[in-house]
Amino acid sequence: MTGIQPSTIETPSPVTFTDVDVFAANPALLPVLQQGARHLIELYDHFPRIARLVASQQKWLLTQAAYALHLQRDPADPLSGITASRLLDNVVEFGAASRNTATAFLAELLAYKLIRDVAGSTSKRSRPMEPTETSHEAMGLWFRGQMRSLDLLDGGDRVVQLAATPEIFHKAQPLAAKWLIADREWREPPVSISTFVWTEYGGLILDDFVARIINPEPVDGLYWVEDLRFAELSSHYSLSRTHVRRLFARAEALGSLGWQDRSATRNRIWATAAFIEDYKRWQSIKFCALDRAYHEALHLITTAAQAPDRR
Repeated sequence: MTGIQPSTIETPSPVTFTDVDVFAANPALLPVLQQGARHLIELYDHFPRIARLVASQQKWLLTQAAYALHLQRDPADPLSGITASRLLDNVVEFGAASRNTATAFLAELLAYKLIRDVAGSTSKRSRPMEPTETSHEAMGLWFRGQMRSLDLLDGGDRVVQLAATPEIFHKAQPLAAKWLIADREWREPPVSISTFVWTEYGGLILDDFVARIINPEPVDGLYWVEDLRFAELSSHYSLSRTHVRRLFARAEALGSLGWQDRSATRNRIWATAAFIEDYKRWQSIKFCALDRAYHEALHLITTAAQAPDRR
């Protein structure tokens, strides 16, 4: 069987975050998202090549799909795991990427040594691949950071449980990937968000911008960022100033953000409450899926541990 396999349990635990709108309305959400954005920036600083590769929505979807395929690899089946055809089966179905884009993405991962051929494979029909150690480390740290954000919102112990039972990650990541790839609202965010994240490296810039907001609640309908410099963003993320400037120009044209006074020495940028609400709700879709996947993985592991040994 190919593709990301569905769980045998369809009903999420009642303790999970399941209502996206309720999650997005949590007054503590924005500070937690800012903390999470800073964590992603730290991951960029530690894994710049990986972070740049997944800093657009399309490549994020491809990465999650590919890693899920790896976690569901059956060592006894030489055609399981990451292959071009299996990745295409997962993403083309929902229009997340074209056949050419997915194939080119795998070639890019191979070129940068973020995936490699599975050792000892003799298959002539397919080319099974697996993540390298760097990719494993980066994905594990990303997942842990997401669990920490959820813990901050409800006082949970997901990070502690994850440290004690790493298998939670192995079971939860494929579930969350399956659900998010299939979720049109996550794949295709509002135009205020997609103007960033459907652009190369735009996700990095959006996270950086949100991390810099200084007021946790809107003031007269606006959030404020001070002293943001295109030169600084360009240098930090190894992007051209033209690319950074173009991203902000598109957002400004939509009315999502703007400058208080372009001629002033002190650079102050405002963002509308509607723009930040779009960001909060879009992120809430991801967190609800991750939380549901975490609880389902924990349930599967607990149930398996409690099952009688029938040998």
